Amino acid sequence: MSLNGQVIVVTGASSGIGALTAQMLSERGAIVVLAARSVDKLETIGSGMHGPYKVIELDVGNDNSVEVGFNQIYLEFGRIDCLLNNAGYGKFEYCDDMPLHEFSDMMNVNYLGMVRCTKAVLPYMKKARSGRIVNVASIAGKIGTSKSTAYTATKHAVLGFSSALRQEVRADGITVSTINPGPIDTPFFTVADPEGHYVKNVKWFMMKPERVAKAMVSALDKGTTEINLPWIAGVGAKLYQLFPRLADRLSYRMLNKK
Repeated sequence: MSLNGQVIVVTGASSGIGALTAQMLSERGAIVVLAARSVDKLETIGSGMHGPYKVIELDVGNDNSVEVGFNQIYLEFGRIDCLLNNAGYGKFEYCDDMPLHEFSDMMNVNYLGMVRCTKAVLPYMKKARSGRIVNVASIAGKIGTSKSTAYTATKHAVLGFSSALRQEVRADGITVSTINPGPIDTPFFTVADPEGHYVKNVKWFMMKPERVAKAMVSALDKGTTEINLPWIAGVGAKLYQLFPRLADRLSYRMLNKK
């Protein structure tokens, strides 16, 4: 699938891998819709892009905001060829210390936000009998670690939703992909790990955002079912599924660095 001339919506496009992916898509000739809550940041990102773009103020955690935002896109372009569900955040804390509303808020943005945006494009993609949906999950959705009960649950939900949706829309010419990265060197950790302990402990393992952004572009281009990053984390996730009890015992010290 050529990305040239494709209308691609990128949520969470105001910073990090969302912004970087949007820039890469623009270089490939796509018409990029930058969607996030901060219009000023989106305008800054857009001003540095090579091709056409549109800025949409969008809060994926709000029903009305998603409805209004996507209606604006359809009014201007008449279609959405690809959707990159990238918006999300994390907070790391022990389960008994994390307030219940934090579980709810994180699920509302990371999981239900993706559901809202997906439901906004599905009827049109089904009518066109084509489309690509790429959902940014996480290796955390496959391998749980200490102090990430809330975040891991949201990403596990993203993976389950994506797998089921893939079966639903297979006959409609729509592909559904998941990107499952490990830790990435982005502003994500300013909220997730404000004291910097986790970042310090896993600095050697953290990926450059360019690597993940390239994977997102590849998934939009090829419709790849799943991309695990880095590859060794993907192998670990498979072993964890096969031998969960043994994997828990062997990986306890290595994985619990928060």
